[in-house]
Amino acid sequence: MHPTPSEAPAWQAAVFRALKAGGIQQIAYVPDAGHAQVIRSAIADPEIHDVVLTTEEEGVAVSCGAWLGGQRCAVLMQSSGVGNCVNMFSLLQAADFPFLTLVTMRGEYAEFNPWQGPMGKATQAALELMGLHVLRVHRPEEVEEIVSAGLDAAFEAGEKVAVLLGQDLIGRKKWERK
Repeated sequence: MHPTPSEAPAWQAAVFRALKAGGIQQIAYVPDAGHAQVIRSAIADPEIHDVVLTTEEEGVAVSCGAWLGGQRCAVLMQSSGVGNCVNMFSLLQAADFPFLTLVTMRGEYAEFNPWQGPMGKATQAALELMGLHVLRVHRPEEVEEIVSAGLDAAFEAGEKVAVLLGQDLIGRKKWERK
């Protein structure tokens, strides 16, 4: 069972507030429970165009296209999706696009799924090897400031930025038995 918008943790609302305050006009995502509140908020906001992706690397292209069209885009993904993007990250370097992604982490705190471990452990290094500046969030009170700092680094300084939302922030994942 997923929390309703009124039950969602306050840090998730802080993520959306920071994105709105930072001028994000497009949010591209592969559906993910850790980003669910931000996704619902984007869908409900008429000033934000939400783009559902079939795979995470499409988000890199959407973000570049948004920038070329004069808009700011944030890409939401899970750490397992970072591996899908490695080749597309070369577009960011070759064409010098600003970029912001928010990554919900798996394979860290209290992970139950062994398939999530390898990419979760390699996420930060993979992002850094591809030239992205990595910021990490572990505590709810840090969320809005760090996401805002990532927005400034991306869209004011032209950086390629990944904000990793730690699994300890998101909480334990559990198998849902029917």
